[in-house]
Amino acid sequence: MDESDDRLAARLAPALALLAAVGETGHVTRAAELLGVPQPTASRRLAALADLVGAPLVLPAGRGIRLTRAGRTLAAASTRALSAMTAAAREVREEIDPGSGRIVLGFLHLLGRTLVPSLIGGFRERNPGVRFSLAQGSRQDMLDALRAGEIDLVFVAPMPDEDSGLVSRALADQELVLCAPKSHRLAARKRVRAADLAQEELVTLEHGYGLRQMTDDLCAAAGFEPRIAFEGQESETVRGLVAAGLGVAVLPRSDQPATGGVVEIPLSPSLFRTIGMSWPEGDRLTPAARAFRDHACSRPVRLGPAFRPPRHP
Repeated sequence: MDESDDRLAARLAPALALLAAVGETGHVTRAAELLGVPQPTASRRLAALADLVGAPLVLPAGRGIRLTRAGRTLAAASTRALSAMTAAAREVREEIDPGSGRIVLGFLHLLGRTLVPSLIGGFRERNPGVRFSLAQGSRQDMLDALRAGEIDLVFVAPMPDEDSGLVSRALADQELVLCAPKSHRLAARKRVRAADLAQEELVTLEHGYGLRQMTDDLCAAAGFEPRIAFEGQESETVRGLVAAGLGVAVLPRSDQPATGGVVEIPLSPSLFRTIGMSWPEGDRLTPAARAFRDHACSRPVRLGPAFRPPRHP
C-alpha cells in the first residue's frame, strides 16, 4: 500500500461502521438509528464516501436502498475491520480487568460430565464475571480449531505431540476398560487381555477421536486388525450399542453406577489415557484464558475411581 492508499484508508475509516450498518439494514434511517446518529448526517456521510472512492455505493430499492458492487466490496471489508477492532477492544478490556473476559473452551464429549464442570465451577467461585463458550467434538476437530484460533484452550486425550506447535499439560490419567454385555462370554472375567478381542466385533468411535486411535493401537500391539461392527461419535452411543448386544468396546471407566446391562472389565495390562490441556505456543492467550489455564494446571484432579494423578505432570 503506497502513501496515497494510506491517506484514503484513513479518510474512509470514520464511515466504515455506517456502510456496514447500511449493508445490514438496507435502509439509511435504520442504519442511522443503529449507530445513534441523525439520518441527514448519515446520508451526507454516504454521499461523501461515494465522492471519496469515485463510485456510487447505494441505489434505491423500493422504500429502502441496496448496495452497489462497490458498496458491497467496501461493506464486506468494513465488517471484517470492525470485527477485528471488536476483538482488539475485548482484549484491551480484559487486560484491564481479566475477571470479566470470555473464554472459548473446547473438550471431548465425555469430559463434559465431570472434568469440565468441576474445573469451571472452581474457577468461577473466584472469577464470577468470566463467561465461557463451550465447544465439543473429536480430538482432531478440537486441535484444528485451537490452531485456527477459534478456541482458546482444549481438553484432549491423548495429548498432542511436543512438535505440534501447541503446549500441553497433563491433568489426569483415566483408566480404559472393556465394556461388554452382561451375557457376553467375557463378562465374568476379572481381567481381559487385548488378544482375547481378536474374534470379537468392536464398537468404536470414528477416526479422528483419540479413543479410536488407542483402540486401533491396542489391537495392533496384540497382532490383529480389529473387526469394527459400528462406529459412533459419542462414547455414550457406543456404550448403548454394547448394551444392545451389538459388540464390545474399549471405553473410559465410567464414573457413574453401572446401568443398562453393561459390565466393565479391566484390561491386562492396565491401560490409561492421559487427559491434558493444550494451548498455542507463544502465550497468545487472553488474560482470562491464562487465568483459567493456570487454575486448571495448578490443581490436582480428583474425580473418583475413573481417574488418577498423571504419571507425567
